[in-house]
Amino acid sequence: MPSDLPHSHGRRQFLKLGSSGLAVALIPVSAFAETDDMLAAQAELFGDRPVQTGRVSVDLPPIAENGFSVPINIQVDSPMTEDDYVSQIVILSPRNPLPVLAQYHLTPRNGLAAVSARIRLGGTQSIRVIAEMNDGTLWSGEKETLVTLAACVVL
Repeated sequence: MPSDLPHSHGRRQFLKLGSSGLAVALIPVSAFAETDDMLAAQAELFGDRPVQTGRVSVDLPPIAENGFSVPINIQVDSPMTEDDYVSQIVILSPRNPLPVLAQYHLTPRNGLAAVSARIRLGGTQSIRVIAEMNDGTLWSGEKETLVTLAACVVL
């Protein structure tokens, strides 16, 4: 039964907005890691050692239509000799439920400090990659990608 009252349209809008707000409120706050969680994971892995920017090249698509499978290519500038090599590469996320997405251990026998993979992303974010060298120094690179359909949503 349609109503021509001016407030009936406002009431419908109010109910729609209220239902939408309730649905958003029901998403657990812990569904996404925060930057603090990512920094805590970084500290757990590497302690308080300084992280320098550079030597790590991160390639992500500028727009990922689907966060369930986003290609990432990482390359670290290193000769990969017995005296100078990358011992590990860690991929960190500020918005996924778990901040450590992947951890790769390398030796000079790898020959090239490069990794190609597919990762799940819980929304638009800037991915940080940290490379630990055999002498203990840490190098990083970051790349942002816009995710149109997030993968790590917990309802």
